[in-house]
Amino acid sequence: MLLSGTTRPPEGSPMSVFANLVEQLADLLQPLFGASAAAAAIVLFTALVRLLVHPLSRAAARGQKARTALQPKIAELRKKHGKNPEKLQRAVLELHAEEKVSPLAGCLPGLLQVPAFFLLYHLFSSDTIGGETNELLGHQLLAAPLGGRWADALQAGPFGGAGLVYAGLFVVVACVAVFSYRLSKRMMAANPAVQVSGGEQMPGVGAVTKVMPFMSFFTLITVAVVPLAAALYVVTSTTWSVVERAALYR
Repeated sequence: MLLSGTTRPPEGSPMSVFANLVEQLADLLQPLFGASAAAAAIVLFTALVRLLVHPLSRAAARGQKARTALQPKIAELRKKHGKNPEKLQRAVLELHAEEKVSPLAGCLPGLLQVPAFFLLYHLFSSDTIGGETNELLGHQLLAAPLGGRWADALQAGPFGGAGLVYAGLFVVVACVAVFSYRLSKRMMAANPAVQVSGGEQMPGVGAVTKVMPFMSFFTLITVAVVPLAAALYVVTSTTWSVVERAALYR
């Protein structure tokens, strides 16, 4: 049984299949969440995606520990090639290749989530799905439509029903971002594996390590400009990431 007023789009296209999945999850959650069941379904969908990529996150954590274990060998390379930075960088890269350790391996879990985010973004940005009206746009999180954006909520005032929903999301994102910033700084201070000499970073890694602690703050911008359904995905996934990193890298 579908949520009241929901028309199931024709089967076949990937977007229709995905819409059906969201609807079915919402049906299951409706007794608990009522009119906000579709929003709860998106949170549950996000959790399922994160569970699927969790083994990769664990592998990335093991890779991080492996890079830390290479520090004695890297120290020896610094002594041997300390006066030749270019040769030192090449030697460190070769060491990582021999040990099958990649400084950027931790990016894979995040990259694999991109398709799920864009599916939600497209689903809640489209007026029609498979030639039928997209009824999912009518569902809400409390007073905020899942297909709406923060700019739409502000039209009724920042302290209107929809505006308060976004204010709550912004508070959650800000708290998660602060915790993530502190966690990232602590992790990088404890793991200099990406450094090759006197604070010098391996090619391509320096920019990543400088930006990484601030990545969660960029989520505030994302939440403000994407449809609410996609914003829920981002907030849930970001929160999961911080808790996961705190557990895996302790």
